[in-house]
Amino acid sequence: MGSTIVRPPAVAGKFYPRDQKRLQTDLQSYFVSTEKRIAALGCVVPHAGYMYSGHVAGAVYSKIEVPARCLVLCPNHTGQGTPLSIMTCGSWETPLGDVAIDQELAASLTKRFPLLSEDVLAHRAEHAIEVQLPFLQTLRSDVRFVPIALGTRQFEVLEGLGHAIADVLAETGELVLVVASSDMNHYESDPVTRVKDHQAIDRVLAVDARGLYDVVAEEQISMCGFGPTVTMLTAARQLGAMKGELVKYATSGDISGDREMVVGYAGIVVN
Repeated sequence: MGSTIVRPPAVAGKFYPRDQKRLQTDLQSYFVSTEKRIAALGCVVPHAGYMYSGHVAGAVYSKIEVPARCLVLCPNHTGQGTPLSIMTCGSWETPLGDVAIDQELAASLTKRFPLLSEDVLAHRAEHAIEVQLPFLQTLRSDVRFVPIALGTRQFEVLEGLGHAIADVLAETGELVLVVASSDMNHYESDPVTRVKDHQAIDRVLAVDARGLYDVVAEEQISMCGFGPTVTMLTAARQLGAMKGELVKYATSGDISGDREMVVGYAGIVVN
């Protein structure tokens, strides 16, 4: 597979504007002014249409000093491809330009964690990483990233990947941001969703990967990206993270006005 592979955008014009100028204007409206950006180890950022969750994502990225290298983990919504799908070369196109895959980091990860498989299919129509890229490239024009889509729910595998990520990142000797792309509870009432979501959020704030995994199962919280978040928390804790900060929380009902069937969105920074 050559490094000339370019993944075209799958959800431009649907989840976010296809027009470059309108996208830039929208992104600027989501960023908030902060006194000082922090060097975070990880974060949880929603991946719905910008209309619904862009303000939550923007609040998170406004807090972070985006480094030159990022690892972006997402759930596999499409069911296509392998359960642990990585792309190790090429670039992803957005209306703001191309974002290069960090080949060196991707190669180190696949060597350290052989369950990862080179797989374009899982990423072709998946939106959850794509929607993060315009935020990242706006704040860091030279950003490189590694995309990983997770279609497994096995704790030991998610945890194992987290440890492998921490090992590899420690060896780089530089800060690499681990982004877990996830929405929270889906399609229940606003009050129920808020209660469920905060049970999950509490475990993320405690940097408790196993606790998050267990509470999602026990309380039937339909957090689509709990797997990526478990992996991110495992890596962050091994790298020294002590706590998380809830930067912003909202539900789709805040925008649509429909409180009967909502999706929750949490923006969390882990450090």
